[in-house]
Amino acid sequence: MLDTMARRYSILPSKLLTDGDTLDLTVMDVAINYEKYINEKQNNKVDPKTFDRMYGQEELAEKLKRARNEI
Repeated sequence: MLDTMARRYSILPSKLLTDGDTLDLTVMDVAINYEKYINEKQNNKVDPKTFDRMYGQEELAEKLKRARNEI
């Protein structure tokens, strides 16, 4: 994972070890999974398990509305 992140962001692994944190890992994980999803979608090979984990626009709008009302 360290090598993947270092290549993706064009930095030395030692710099990543010094300055990286768990947010960097989270961002990389989300980005890689989203790229995989887009690639599968373009090739009509979307795995139903992956697709089911994605939120629809209406569902996200409802969650946002609910979150704004709770604050």
